[in-house]
Amino acid sequence: MDMAGSPLLRQHLIDPEVCIRCNTCEETCPVGAITHDSRNYVVHADKCRACLACISPCPTGAIDNWRTVLRADAYAVEAQFGWDELPAETALADVPATPASEIAAEDAPPVPPAAVPGSSVPPWSASHPYVNLYTHRAPAVATVMGNYRVTDAAAESDTRHIVLDFGATPFPVLEGQSIGILPPGTDEHGRPHHARQYSIASPRDGERPGYNNVSLTVKRVTADHDGRPVRGICSNYLCDLRKGDKVQVIGPFGNTFLMPNHAGSHLLMVCTGTGSAPMRAMTERRRRRRGKGEGGRLMLFFGARSQAELPYFGPLMNLPRDFIDINLAFSRTPGAPRRYVQDAIRERAADVGALLEDANTCVYVCGLRGMEEGVLDALANAATSRGLDWDSLHARLKQEGRLHLETY
Repeated sequence: MDMAGSPLLRQHLIDPEVCIRCNTCEETCPVGAITHDSRNYVVHADKCRACLACISPCPTGAIDNWRTVLRADAYAVEAQFGWDELPAETALADVPATPASEIAAEDAPPVPPAAVPGSSVPPWSASHPYVNLYTHRAPAVATVMGNYRVTDAAAESDTRHIVLDFGATPFPVLEGQSIGILPPGTDEHGRPHHARQYSIASPRDGERPGYNNVSLTVKRVTADHDGRPVRGICSNYLCDLRKGDKVQVIGPFGNTFLMPNHAGSHLLMVCTGTGSAPMRAMTERRRRRRGKGEGGRLMLFFGARSQAELPYFGPLMNLPRDFIDINLAFSRTPGAPRRYVQDAIRERAADVGALLEDANTCVYVCGLRGMEEGVLDALANAATSRGLDWDSLHARLKQEGRLHLETY
């Protein structure tokens, strides 16, 4: 029997127990085969081309699951929406399964190349990350050691710096990784809330050096992207925690958004709001290692609506100017024109271009998705100002693990 006539199908599925609903897979899929509801992310069997574009960007590995099924009985998206776990493997006849990429291949349009703007590999000198050590079924339990507001008390934005201690439970992390928080309670379907993902804001040796703890930067969500009132389930849970409270944690996640370790490596960091978390972790790692010949230049572009709503403004201003080059951009300062991080990058195009020209430079972008296009355009402008061809440089940065974007 030829492959195209096989009654079996190797169906692509997403593990609901591991998935942290970061939406990376849906945004990456070039044929629109992935969708979601309020509970699960799922794959349309008749749309999936098995191009594997979604595999590398997934921070947890939830996307890399397959089941051999009768082609006529492929799992429908409606069934997948109701899953709390993947179905068990079934014993089927020893017949070759048709890869998802061959379903109705004669009628399907060709798969376009995945237009992922950032790297899917880490810098060559990055440390080895550990991932998925703790799951929904077996989470780690951390104790809250501190919960501090890091935006001005008068600011509308309530952003918190939260310290979680794991005690004797091993929880190794690296700068740029994230964890999942399991908020208590159930959703509208009576099922436990799924995990929410938060970037780690502390370096690998802990918020307090030598301790088994991590910190998070969490903004209390009180409105959606359209400004309508909403109470973020996990953000409000975290922001209301008190010292001594217990928190269920899964992860860690992420094996690409990692900092380089080799001598002379430069960090060009661009962030807005709570996207500052991984930048804080990397900066603090370099600060603690200062004088040991590990790192090169640090350049930071940090945006917020106003100075009062910029997380960590006070501590940031205390960092030595010869240690980090800080550029702030505020978009809602009364009496001043709106200024965004991409505007600040353009103003420093000569210096940014010089960093981009250096093969030891790694670029990190973290914040709201709306910033992504503007930042990439500003980087292209900076490269062009140095006589560099942005298209070829962009491709090389991606290939070498030197351009990382984490937007949401």
